[in-house]
Amino acid sequence: MSVYKIGASTVHADDPALSEQLAKAYEGKLRPLCLCSSEGVPMYIAKIEPGRFLVKRMPNTGGQHSPSCDSYEPPAELSGLGQVLGSAIVENPDDDTATLKFAFSMSKAGKRTAPVASGVEHDSVKADGNKLTLRGTLHYLWEQAEFNRWAPAMRGKRNWFVLRKFLLQHAAGKFAKGSELSQMLYIPESFRPEAKDEITQRRMAHMMPIAASESGARKLMLMVAEVKDFAPSRYGFKMIVKHVPDFHFMLAEDLYKRVMRRFELEIGLVDAIPGSHLMVIATFGIGPTGVASVEEIALMCVNENWLPFESMYDNMLLTALVEQNRHFVKGMRYNLPSSSPLACAVLTDVGARPTAAYVVPPGASDEYLAALEQLIEESDLEPWKWEPGNGAPLPSLPARADH
Repeated sequence: MSVYKIGASTVHADDPALSEQLAKAYEGKLRPLCLCSSEGVPMYIAKIEPGRFLVKRMPNTGGQHSPSCDSYEPPAELSGLGQVLGSAIVENPDDDTATLKFAFSMSKAGKRTAPVASGVEHDSVKADGNKLTLRGTLHYLWEQAEFNRWAPAMRGKRNWFVLRKFLLQHAAGKFAKGSELSQMLYIPESFRPEAKDEITQRRMAHMMPIAASESGARKLMLMVAEVKDFAPSRYGFKMIVKHVPDFHFMLAEDLYKRVMRRFELEIGLVDAIPGSHLMVIATFGIGPTGVASVEEIALMCVNENWLPFESMYDNMLLTALVEQNRHFVKGMRYNLPSSSPLACAVLTDVGARPTAAYVVPPGASDEYLAALEQLIEESDLEPWKWEPGNGAPLPSLPARADH
């Protein structure tokens, strides 16, 4: 449990007096110190809503915290975050805001043109770290809401209601294209038959600002949801998302074919792994008739605990870690292509030096293996590596520090 020093006082994170002390410190512009280390690590106070405050880590200080601290963050270079932090993502702790630079458009000029399946990889071209792709934006939201983190106490406590609440909470204070992300983001409410009409009214009110006008650019909205199915419609295809049984998102035939090609792996994984979920992030517009049409789209696999994974082997490691009651942080790829290595997970319950766990994909190229060895060599973390392509079973995981 975190302990903070606020002015001359020391207070535990679960102390009922913390809320009052944070309110006073916020007004006095005091910075708390996290006492997970002997010198203390500077934090800042964010105002989540009237009367509610949260202690958050300062940008680029995650590695200064003890690995056992809730504020610990693995080195950014072990994931795709290192490529976009400070360029596509610019954080400002003074007012608890962040500016995001999108690589995709939030408006559409003129007639509707052929949409794209976002995230198409060109291995010969270096990924752009100056702007966030759709997938990178989803990974950022997921990491901000800490759904890439795991502790045994989280078991059974994640559901769509919880995910939606924290994704929207962490979208607040994030700005892109001159608007707050929470205002341009649609995340479906948990469906309740008895509240169907109220939910529909709230959805319509939220989407009305992007309804098509007769002239000028059409505004788009960003959606994060769970895919239930892709199905044929009368004149094309539609995407059915969970919790929205009465409102579908239309896909032109060319976009549908691109999605099936580009995300064949993700769709196949979710189909093969029981309990997993297929997440979508997409831009969409609303036509004059009120029909929603998808413009750009990316998909992400998450397992039964809503932890992202990229392969069957990734998920096997994550499942083993959960079953062994481990504490860890899942590495997020952001804009990086699959040809670039990253740590699948960082184990934070192994003592003062966390362990970076790497899963080598079968058939990895010589370039991939060389880049992986360089990543391991340049990291201060203890490496753990599994090469399932060699027929090796999952190696024993590093022992917990409390064993």
